Amino acid sequence: MSVAFTREEDYEAQAADLPDRPISPHPNLVTPQGLAQIEAELAAARAAYAAAQVEGGVSADRTAMARATRDLRYWSARRASAQLREPPADADKLAFGGEVTFEREDGRTSTFRIVGEDEADPAKGAVSYVSPLAQALLGKAVGDTALVAGQEVEILAIR
Repeated sequence: MSVAFTREEDYEAQAADLPDRPISPHPNLVTPQGLAQIEAELAAARAAYAAAQVEGGVSADRTAMARATRDLRYWSARRASAQLREPPADADKLAFGGEVTFEREDGRTSTFRIVGEDEADPAKGAVSYVSPLAQALLGKAVGDTALVAGQEVEILAIR
């Protein structure tokens, strides 16, 4: 057998063996926006899977099919385990789905929304409820202090 065929077969085997995306052991709490995001990702995974099937064939790159299959499994599992949590009606204490503004010892202020793991994007002001930041702040009220990254912070506002 030619070396070219061996390499092709090795590449195809590796493409088909993509590891599954890890699924968190924590409860899959989601905000309404997070649930919509999961559903959009699931629809995109279904579309990618359908597209990969259409393009399928012996000569086709199996990486697209393997990636689509992996993503479809992940987003299907995340949708099936999603536990919708509405934003808190009472903003006296920070809870899942709430937004908090706090001031650091050096005078800088930060605002974050506490969301589910798939929705988290710290650059956009959304942190996972299992993150150390969220764990330090959940249950706190305006005027309370908390230890965040070795610094004391004061809660200024909760929405």
